[in-house]
Amino acid sequence: MTLLVISPDYASHLLPLATLATAWRDAGERVVVATGPATASIVDSFGYSRINLQLGRGSNPGVIRADEQPKGEDDALRGFFDATRVGMIETLRFQAEARSTDLLFDPVENARRVQAVVNEVAPDQILVDHLAFGARLGLRAAGIAYADVVIGHPSALPVGDEVYGHPPAWPKAFSPSPSDVAQLRSVNEKIRDEFTRQWNAALAELNDSLPPSLDAFAEVGDLLLLNYPEALHDPERTALLSPHVFLGSAVRAEAFDREVDEWLMHESSPLVYVSFGSFLSERTDVLLRVVDALRDLPVRVALAIGSSDPVAFADVPRGWLVRAYLPQVTLLQHAQLAVTHGGNNSVTEAASAGVPMLVLPFSTDQFAGAQAVEVCGLGEALDPNTATATELREAIVRILSGLAPAVARALGATLRFSPGPARAYAFVTGADGWTRAASEPEAEAGLRLGQEQASGPEPGSGLPSGSESGLEQGPTIGTMPPTAHLP
Repeated sequence: MTLLVISPDYASHLLPLATLATAWRDAGERVVVATGPATASIVDSFGYSRINLQLGRGSNPGVIRADEQPKGEDDALRGFFDATRVGMIETLRFQAEARSTDLLFDPVENARRVQAVVNEVAPDQILVDHLAFGARLGLRAAGIAYADVVIGHPSALPVGDEVYGHPPAWPKAFSPSPSDVAQLRSVNEKIRDEFTRQWNAALAELNDSLPPSLDAFAEVGDLLLLNYPEALHDPERTALLSPHVFLGSAVRAEAFDREVDEWLMHESSPLVYVSFGSFLSERTDVLLRVVDALRDLPVRVALAIGSSDPVAFADVPRGWLVRAYLPQVTLLQHAQLAVTHGGNNSVTEAASAGVPMLVLPFSTDQFAGAQAVEVCGLGEALDPNTATATELREAIVRILSGLAPAVARALGATLRFSPGPARAYAFVTGADGWTRAASEPEAEAGLRLGQEQASGPEPGSGLPSGSESGLEQGPTIGTMPPTAHLP
């Protein structure tokens, strides 16, 4: 059996997809990854075959810097960072206006390249990043069935009256005016309509026998996989999804890091892990405020500074571990708190490790993810642009001394019991009838899904005595109430 994985050339997208594919690899099956050259080393590290497929202009091998991007993409990235300094609404507006060229780049040619890759690899099953719209367009046009993997927060797939790019919820620390919210929704509706027009024009060129889409952002594959814990998702929203499975998380294995291992063994103070991911580590100003908040607390800190200038962190307390890149999964297994931007990989990996979070969201689905963390009792969320070092410190103390560590441990135990790769493999391979076929008039060759589809702790430290109360209820204490999506 052969599994084909299709991913944009971004480490943050490829890593969870490649991790899910380990279930196929470990079952002795062939895994081929179609992605760009920047992430080739990641493919190699998993032992997969790679076929070149560049789905967009940008790339990210792990830490992204504007001056390493192609012409045009560099200015766009700088504009994005500038927007994050203004705030939530401006950032989401900037991202909306860049969306048509960012997510549907050269759609017809990309679609045809994807079809050629499928014909060359002849896979039995396909996993595709949901945001690889050009790839999914090609599969749709050729009648090729695939499993659609939402790597980010589930709101990346709009349901009901939701509009892509408009967060269905945000933390209470953010209070945009009703007029700003209405204006943002209007912008996102216009972008949705233009994006759908482009999708339909490309689809008609590729296969004019297919009906047009009403909302291209809401298009979904034959099977839907959500890289997210179901306990954090609004059940009313869950009811609107197509056949799906919540994977919990896709926690990757990491290579042994001697420096980190020795640092972890050096002392036993509560560990705080700080990272803003591959993009938002550019926000040195916020990282420095977090440093100031933690400086006088009785904790040790592992700080991933990414693309920030190391000189800015020259005076951090002695004994802290500061590097551009740190093994996040390894450190989370020992951490008592994660301070994060709220990217979905960070949220789900912290949840799987049973670690509470202080979330400082900057963009896209980070706001919805941060709100879920807040509502479900896994931590708190603050505005990264306005929270002072004192406010950050007070939030950290509240989280560590409250119920969040117990809630996080309960959820983590559940997620580790049923890992994401095993859930993905069972769901996809259990779907009856993935077969090579050319029976559909619109498809010369492809995969067709049959009619029946599956529907589908290590204790932390620093808690006061008595903080274990409520654990008898297990992970249900982290379940989102039905109205939690309301801002």
